[in-house]
Amino acid sequence: MMTQNADKKREQVQMFCMDDMVPQNHLLRIIDKAINWSFIYELVEDKYSQDNGRPSMDPVMLIKIPFIQYLYGIKSMRQTMKEIEVNVAYRWFLGLDMMDKPPHFSTFGKNYTRRFKDTDLFEQIFSRILEECYKFKFVDPCEVFVDATHVKACANSKKMQKRIAREEALFYEELLKKEINKDRESHGKKPWKDKNDDDLPPSGGENVPGREIKASTTDPENGWFRKGEHKHVFAYGIETACDRNGWILGYTVSPGNLHDSRTFKGLYDKIKGIGIKTLVADAGYKTPAIAKLLIDDGVRPLLPYKRPMTKEGYFRKHEYVYDEYNDVYICPGNQMLRYSTTNRDGYREYKSCGTICAQCERRKQCTGSKDNVKLVTRHIWEPYLEACEDIRHTIGMKELYSQRKETIERIFGTAKENHGFRYTQLVGKARMEMKVGLTFACMNLKKLARTKEGLGLMDGVLTDKMLKSLFFMRYQRKAVLGLMS
Repeated sequence: MMTQNADKKREQVQMFCMDDMVPQNHLLRIIDKAINWSFIYELVEDKYSQDNGRPSMDPVMLIKIPFIQYLYGIKSMRQTMKEIEVNVAYRWFLGLDMMDKPPHFSTFGKNYTRRFKDTDLFEQIFSRILEECYKFKFVDPCEVFVDATHVKACANSKKMQKRIAREEALFYEELLKKEINKDRESHGKKPWKDKNDDDLPPSGGENVPGREIKASTTDPENGWFRKGEHKHVFAYGIETACDRNGWILGYTVSPGNLHDSRTFKGLYDKIKGIGIKTLVADAGYKTPAIAKLLIDDGVRPLLPYKRPMTKEGYFRKHEYVYDEYNDVYICPGNQMLRYSTTNRDGYREYKSCGTICAQCERRKQCTGSKDNVKLVTRHIWEPYLEACEDIRHTIGMKELYSQRKETIERIFGTAKENHGFRYTQLVGKARMEMKVGLTFACMNLKKLARTKEGLGLMDGVLTDKMLKSLFFMRYQRKAVLGLMS
């Protein structure tokens, strides 16, 4: 029998409880149980007056609003407020009843400008949620995965101006200068004198001092990012670290035209004290400075094989054998390339004898120089890169490196697909840091809530039996990979 007049209940007056309107297995209900939100009052206490002024909006509700936006990937704050108007679960999460009017969409923006701007509030919120993950021993910081992704900035790619890149000191500049001069003196060379224009070693990316770069007139703090032949946009680079279980441990925000190796030190300073044993990264991080930094700190760098950039038809660098005892290179024609100098970039230069090379049958595969001299360079920190190669060939490292796609790359994919991380509608690096901090906090909190619910930890008690279960699962996983320490 066909039912008619199904809309007759629209004007019916009913009495109900808000708590009964939200399903027990709803994500927001699980999240609300997973953490005590009162920690936000402690973080923002100094941002409010204690004895005068009108009553403010509840700070917890104020922070929960962008949490809803980033948790569900809603594109703007205006749209978020429209969703709150009609979504019972959102109202329940914020503590609003059915008759309460949601805040105006500009409320959070005004509070951000007047109270939270130029503070580390959102990084503290991210850290507090991460502490909760540590509390239940879900985080395993022994193996850490590092990578970077790009988020399209809120800037028109046609509205730009040209400017000269600023001079930015590299994190290893002073140390490298000292070791270069020490190396030159050991070879009987004079130390280099300081020069303002030539001090900085070249690095990847476009932001090289003295080079003309493109800058947005809308948001000058981002960078012109090129990926492939067709993708040219203004973007921010988000460098992130996570453990093998997918917990996000730290992040940094930088212009999109900076190479990953330049921005690595900022992220590493945030996570280096958590007990890292092995750090896994892609080929963009395979530089002498990063290898030295990690090995000197007792961290094993797991970096992939990097294909040599030799021209086709020429001998590759590994075909020139380095004789450490005599400090010379031996070419495929069994001739020696002797030390010449150490340049400002930290590379020792080894040169062949042009007279001997002119008579060699393999000269065309070796060099195309007019004076028939072959030049091979070796960084003064090259032994650290060689140590990385030894680590790469250790049993279990290949399997560990393959987990990048299940950890850090999955985090970026989830953030872009479900949490609005492909682009931003916010202008400025400070607001971008807020977006990244809250997005990653949402992802950790969602994972924490579901993990606690699955283990029956919503009451906040971690029993010995549960600890043994978690330890056994971690032990079993390491044993399979042959990574037992």
